[in-house]
Amino acid sequence: MRSFAVAACALLVWSGVAEAADLPPPVTDAMYVPVDEAEARLGWQLFWDPILSGNRNISCATCHHPRFGTGDGVSLALGEGGIGLGPDRRVDPDNRPEQRIPRNAPALFNLGAREFTVMFHDGRIEADPARPSGLRTPLEDEMVAGFDNILSAQTMFPVLSQDEMAGHYGENDISTAVRQGLITGEGGAWDLISQRVAAIDAYREQFETVYPEIAGGAPIRFTDISNAIAAFIAFEWRSDGSAFDAVLRGEAELAGEAARGMELFYGAADCARCHQGPFLTDHDFHAMGQPQIGPGKGARFETHRRDVGRMRVTGDPADAYRFRTPSLRNVALTAPYGHAGAFATLEAFVRHHVDPRTELAAYDAAQAVLPTLEGADDFAVLDDAGELSAIADVVEIAPVALEDRDVAALVAFLKTLTDEAAAKGRFGIPDAVPSGLKVER
Repeated sequence: MRSFAVAACALLVWSGVAEAADLPPPVTDAMYVPVDEAEARLGWQLFWDPILSGNRNISCATCHHPRFGTGDGVSLALGEGGIGLGPDRRVDPDNRPEQRIPRNAPALFNLGAREFTVMFHDGRIEADPARPSGLRTPLEDEMVAGFDNILSAQTMFPVLSQDEMAGHYGENDISTAVRQGLITGEGGAWDLISQRVAAIDAYREQFETVYPEIAGGAPIRFTDISNAIAAFIAFEWRSDGSAFDAVLRGEAELAGEAARGMELFYGAADCARCHQGPFLTDHDFHAMGQPQIGPGKGARFETHRRDVGRMRVTGDPADAYRFRTPSLRNVALTAPYGHAGAFATLEAFVRHHVDPRTELAAYDAAQAVLPTLEGADDFAVLDDAGELSAIADVVEIAPVALEDRDVAALVAFLKTLTDEAAAKGRFGIPDAVPSGLKVER
């Protein structure tokens, strides 16, 4: 298993079976960007507040909820036009979604660590010191000035997406501005969001406390909102308190199936080739034969919008169907798995990773966790033999022969990566937010 590339795979720990030299170093404070707790507390409220969405009905937490491992518990979410939370989310009969969100909601653990310099399944935003903004994104450099870091900059995409938070054309001032191409500047989508927040006294007072320039008379900008949310995510979901971490610090050992799973992970199964380092990711992109379900991340006019992953960012055919290696921390909590959430269980995902071509051909679509959306053609790509062949042809690993007990051992190890305190979060769910809008509990 040369590569466990997209979503979650196998994790393992030390029990004296694997040598210490095989294991990564323990996580330390120096691996994280420092966080101001007052800024994080401001971001905490903004993260949970639907005020940032066009129709004031969706918050960041709607799709990144601690109840579902900072995801949403479904393969592909219903964003704008949905009602409810997680697998119980359903279509709003008065505001039907145009489509599902094309990719699975990624987990938010440890995104404040310095080594996380690539965001999203396709890496469409990444740190680039050679650029004036320090970031490489689909937007121009002048549009991304003012974001503190890559974690802050990634928030600019969901609020502009008509399927995620902005809403559809004509429904509200923000969605209209997005449709007209007005993003930055006076009257742009980010400015309209900022005006909403600035009009709430409780928010303005906190911004003036956290950011001296605002106390000095500067307006609240979208980048200020985004920087606060980034500080919150970095603070809330830092995760280094699992059984795996205790092993890395030399405080404990694993035993039984988990110990054998670690031996496989760092040995014969070769999972650590890609899931390496203290956060169990190489932050690179790999073609692992993942099934595509849902609408895909292509142009809306295409009949079958195949999701070519990294190729959509680079334009390089060699990057077709490559997706970012996810961190495996808390992976047992973050189902469904894969860039499209095609696998409902960790066991199924591990089985796919050891023999992607065979498992892709035998994929059972019943594994998908999809809220009902009448008329959705969710399996069009899987029903197309040519598309399936294209995905399988670029798989970059040879199959690994594992018995059922080996898969069970790998899953047992993966569970040792769970940090219960981080999963719950440090601030938790607020009772209310300054806008007075509903908090999704």
